[in-house]
Amino acid sequence: MKGYIKRKQAVEFREAAERAKLIVILTHTNPDGDAIGSVTALSSYLKSRGKACKVVVPNPFPKNLAFMDKGRKILINSRQKESVQAVFSEADLIIALDFNQLKRVDEVEAYIRNSSAAKILADHHPQPETSAFDLVISNTEVSSTSELIFWLIRTLEGGNIRNIPADCAQSLYVGMMTDTNNFANSVAAGTFKMSYELMEHGIDKETLQLKVFGGFSEGRMRLLGHSLLNKMKILNEFGAGYIILTKEDLENFGFSEGDTEGFVNMPLNINGITVSALFTEKDGHIRVSLRSANGFSVNKFSRKYFNGAGHERAAGGKLFIPVGEVGAYFEKCLALEQDSLSKAQDL
Repeated sequence: MKGYIKRKQAVEFREAAERAKLIVILTHTNPDGDAIGSVTALSSYLKSRGKACKVVVPNPFPKNLAFMDKGRKILINSRQKESVQAVFSEADLIIALDFNQLKRVDEVEAYIRNSSAAKILADHHPQPETSAFDLVISNTEVSSTSELIFWLIRTLEGGNIRNIPADCAQSLYVGMMTDTNNFANSVAAGTFKMSYELMEHGIDKETLQLKVFGGFSEGRMRLLGHSLLNKMKILNEFGAGYIILTKEDLENFGFSEGDTEGFVNMPLNINGITVSALFTEKDGHIRVSLRSANGFSVNKFSRKYFNGAGHERAAGGKLFIPVGEVGAYFEKCLALEQDSLSKAQDL
């Protein structure tokens, strides 16, 4: 657990925050639990220390995470472009969380690159884009960016978190809980220590689990059933499974952003499956989500075939082909990686 945050980095972070009059905190496109958890937690913490903060996301986030956005203060670029551009023009400090490349924020990338503000990146994904930032706090050994922010705040607070705001503690826990799939993956000893300290602080984990994992709409649950019954395809020869959801599928079940969260993990619950993919048709592209078990790197797989990147066991990307060609393309890519897949299945 020691060494997650270097003392020198914590000092540089504190000094940059103290100098700033307005801090903009942002995260990646299609924000998930860790993205919203980390930005709301850091904003809450900095505000409690007297700093003016604005939180920005490129596009809407899932409704089951809205309880972390008290007062609906998060600015959504796709809906509030002028307001977002204004806060970036006024910012003294920009803090980017939970993404490693500026292309992950779509058109918000231009606002960042054109800003004269100091820039900090804090993230847990491999190969961060260091040249775009004045300070990079990067660690791939933590479960989530929320855990990285936990250790940063703990370091700034002299080794304890008893004085941080309750909503900050809540957001940190939610971010960690969602990125580990409720402690199912990417968990280390430090993750459990974080959980222990946040529970000691007073967070109600049962209530948070119900809000996050039990707050779905009827349409989302029916979409999940449709995906498993009608859309999931299992390729036993590759130890792989995938789901393709078209725009029509989404429309038929009243899709809201975030409704497909967790769908990509479903094929991995089947015995013998080591690679899973979810392909979702969007305007102008196919959104790709990849997961794996054992020794197969979906990070490398995504970089090679899907214009993306991520972690070794969880990655994402984009395809620019018709949705009707996606299944055949995925199977072709699997065939090209047959040796690696076979080794993973033998583990």
